[in-house]
Amino acid sequence: MEIKKLPINLKVQEFPFPKTSNLTIRQQGDNSIRGEMNHQFVITGGPGGGKTTILNALAERGYRVVPETARGIIKKRLAAGLSPRPDPVSFGQEILSSDIEKYRNSTLCKHAVFFDRGVLDALYMLDAVGALTRDEIEQYVQQFPYNGIVFLLPPWKEIYVTDSERDQSFEESVTVFEDMKKWYLQWNYETVEVPRGNINERILFILQFIAP
Repeated sequence: MEIKKLPINLKVQEFPFPKTSNLTIRQQGDNSIRGEMNHQFVITGGPGGGKTTILNALAERGYRVVPETARGIIKKRLAAGLSPRPDPVSFGQEILSSDIEKYRNSTLCKHAVFFDRGVLDALYMLDAVGALTRDEIEQYVQQFPYNGIVFLLPPWKEIYVTDSERDQSFEESVTVFEDMKKWYLQWNYETVEVPRGNINERILFILQFIAP
């Protein structure tokens, strides 16, 4: 399967942005687009923290879930005999494009939708390699808002395993967790750390934040 590369200099033009006000993202933090009426919830953190298990359990309970894009890309590349990842910029671009499409496909849902990572995770990747300006990132954050509560899964060494699509070390997982916490806080999201525990305990913890 050919992996389409999206040129950075076209990225912002691909997705038209709404007119912005003079308020910063933080000043607009209590806007209703991130309030109770926003049913799109992000579950994020470092790799190997139990996101997939939680998403599968939520799906079994009838909730709509959106799988992680990066793992899907890596799986397809490995099946095609390619390296797990393209260069970091191309990888981040492809994830961002896919995550935006997934976001748009979920906006009409009137009930909670849970994302295994979201648009902001892809923006974090592209910011780390200097592929987008701060103004461009802010425009994406404004155009693709999630619920103001973001569920963050802490590193969990006892359950951490690598596989064909997860080749990071546990130490790298810890770093990603810390970085994602700072990243979402920077864009005025409230991060809620999901305690380690059995799957039912973790699901009940998450669902207490979801409006019926």
